[in-house]
Amino acid sequence: MSQGLRKPVLQLLSILATAGVSTAMWAAWLGWDQQYDVQPDGTMTGPYETWQVIGLVLTLLVPVYWAASRRYFVGAVLGTTAGLTAAAFYDWSDDTSGLFAVGVGLIMMGSLAATAVVSAVTAAATDHRQRPPAAHYRPS
Repeated sequence: MSQGLRKPVLQLLSILATAGVSTAMWAAWLGWDQQYDVQPDGTMTGPYETWQVIGLVLTLLVPVYWAASRRYFVGAVLGTTAGLTAAAFYDWSDDTSGLFAVGVGLIMMGSLAATAVVSAVTAAATDHRQRPPAAHYRPS
């Protein structure tokens, strides 16, 4: 494979990989819990518990770090966002009120912003580690 074609193919593979992992992690952490909880005062919460969402976020740090540390920023940001957005759409689309679209939009915007920040921090941290130390200038 020529060097000119290799980078776009690897970018595409990183998008597909992070999208697939994001969708699978949504299913693993959130996809099985569809029950709303009724509190003693009559309010409903759920269907997800806080620990499930935290687990999803922490698990997704791994593929985002992997892609961003290899300079596949598009894969880290767009792949993760696409995977989570598709999973949320699939999971919530049976809502008859139509409000699921608002939630899906919020998932899309939140994951886009969060993965962009994590990718930028990861890139800065890995770039700092990969650079050789600067030579000290000593005037004569």
